[in-house]
Amino acid sequence: MTKNRIMPPEAKKIAKKLEIHGDVRIDNYYWLNDRENPEVIDYLNSENAYYEAKTAHTKQFQEDLFLEMKSRIKEDDESVPYKKNNYYYITRFEKGSQYPIYSRKKESLESQEQILFDVNELGKGFSYFKLSGLSISRNNELAVFGVDAVGRRQYTLQFKNLETGEFFPEKIENTTGSASWANDNKTVFYTRQNPKTLRSEKIFRHVLGTDSSEDIEVYSEKNSAFNTFVYRTKSEKYIIIGSYSTVSSEYRMLEADNPTGEFKIFQPRERNLEYDIAHYNEDFYILTNKDKATNFKLMKTSEKETSKENWVEVLPHREDVLLEDISIFKDFLVVEERSNGLNKIRIIRWDQTEDFYLPFEEETYSAGVYNNPEFDTTIIRYGYNSMTTPSSVIDFDVVSKTKEIKKEQEVLGGKFDKNNYQSERLWATAQDGTQIPISLVHHKNTQLAKDTPFLLYGYGSYGHSIDAGFSTTRLSLLDRGFVFAIAHVRGSEFLGRKWYEKGKLLHKKNTFTDFIDCAKFLIEKEYTSSAHLYASGGSAGGLLVGTVINMDPELFNGVVAAVPFVDIVTTMLDDSIPLTTGEYDEWGNPNKKTYYDYMKSYSPYDNVSVQKYPNMLVTTGLHDSQVQYFEPAKWVAKLRELKIDKNILLMHIDMEAGHGGASGRFDSLKETARDYSFVIDLEGRTKI
Repeated sequence: MTKNRIMPPEAKKIAKKLEIHGDVRIDNYYWLNDRENPEVIDYLNSENAYYEAKTAHTKQFQEDLFLEMKSRIKEDDESVPYKKNNYYYITRFEKGSQYPIYSRKKESLESQEQILFDVNELGKGFSYFKLSGLSISRNNELAVFGVDAVGRRQYTLQFKNLETGEFFPEKIENTTGSASWANDNKTVFYTRQNPKTLRSEKIFRHVLGTDSSEDIEVYSEKNSAFNTFVYRTKSEKYIIIGSYSTVSSEYRMLEADNPTGEFKIFQPRERNLEYDIAHYNEDFYILTNKDKATNFKLMKTSEKETSKENWVEVLPHREDVLLEDISIFKDFLVVEERSNGLNKIRIIRWDQTEDFYLPFEEETYSAGVYNNPEFDTTIIRYGYNSMTTPSSVIDFDVVSKTKEIKKEQEVLGGKFDKNNYQSERLWATAQDGTQIPISLVHHKNTQLAKDTPFLLYGYGSYGHSIDAGFSTTRLSLLDRGFVFAIAHVRGSEFLGRKWYEKGKLLHKKNTFTDFIDCAKFLIEKEYTSSAHLYASGGSAGGLLVGTVINMDPELFNGVVAAVPFVDIVTTMLDDSIPLTTGEYDEWGNPNKKTYYDYMKSYSPYDNVSVQKYPNMLVTTGLHDSQVQYFEPAKWVAKLRELKIDKNILLMHIDMEAGHGGASGRFDSLKETARDYSFVIDLEGRTKI
């Protein structure tokens, strides 16, 4: 019983006056934004100590849950090999290892394995380690890759001679972690970040064997609302520099055989004109919203005349189908579409002799074209899974119309049978009459009633759609009688581009009210009740749950908010913080009063009030580059000050990691076990 007498940390209050548009906000916890201040670190450590004390009774359960989740994972696992430039590439894990091993085999899968990188060896001695952006030169002899040993997504580029196994001495700091080879096998193009805001802002050219101080800047993105990146086309003919904001894009092109040449603009940027390009033969194919094609259409143009007046329509715009992506092959085009919230894969032969869709039968599922680096092939590789069906990698032969399941995710432990679970899609009616889809899954023996524990997940920002996919870790909830559901609220592109437009800027509150309406619908239909309903969201999904509990604080029994974006007004007014200026078209620019007033009206931090709040677990990382640790820290401090209930409020700060959490596959399971144990403990369902 002693755990109940432990007092929560109390952050000191230092009033900070924030004034704009004649409006004054007083932020008593602004001082927490200085990670170099020992008092800040002491406070964060005290929150961690409080978390440890209040969850001490669940420590053994967390460990058991972790081992349960780990037992389902095939530890000595490997990816389906893919072929590129005469080599088969494989990513595999060895039993007990946290990190992958990257390898390849020449010409045949029967050939001797060549280990390119054993990340377990490279990561020794680091509490966080991530290798990213591995890219092989055209002659197959050299590799460039990025390393992040902090978790702040600032990568150091390094090079390796794959023939000798030696690492080159040069290192390039503060990059996005990937680089693109020119066809001379010695020149790479890479992206540097602004050291303060971490905005991807400059493209450099580096020649292997030279010092990075000699690198040539080939492009600088001056507009702070844009980020830039560089890649080589699948055809290997062009190096492409892209610039993008929320509502606009622009590309530059250079033949990969001429790395010291000048980049040429493809089509100058225009506000509200978005386009992506793919090269094939002597043409470019363009996925674009040109001419008010809200759900995008496909166009093409000659590589010699690339400006928009030369674009010719290939696939028209459709009001009810979102055109998401294309993949180009020698004999056919693969189109990824989304219709009524479901993924569709369409295959069109260049000679127009065939145009058909791959068949999918389940009511709710997720499917997408996989890694297909080979150009001259009749095989399309795609991924498929649903809330009850483990992930599969499938090869479809366009000629024979046959499919081969190359790999189905193994769920070990001897207890999993997909027939024991069932999923369905429901439609909740929002306040304005809009139908909001909900995908849910539960064990077939779970009775849906008022006392059924129910975890509702939401995101709803940036047009990012959360599909109804499979999770081995989620089985630990389902086997304990929980229902898990995804509310496909506005702000994603689940039901097309307009679904996104109706959940951003001055329509952002639709995201929050949709989530509330989904929760009320589930309660009304007696799938659960407020006493057993939980909400979960991370990053912008943390903004979602943070706003919702201010608006309807007694709708949920508990909330898990991971790296939550909760101090939106202050953050969006600070253009020194990573991502801020590039997101004005997502949230609005609070330097304009209309947007300031609107954002302030829903900002979770600004709207914490004297009222009851649900049980809460808030998580963050000290080195998070996307949602700075001080947002959730300030939020928790203010909640502690004002809430008038006796519910649990806990914060866990990973003092080593950033936005994505732990880097090792088992360490990340421990984080999931931590979050799940919070809601399972509240329900008293630690036993299966």
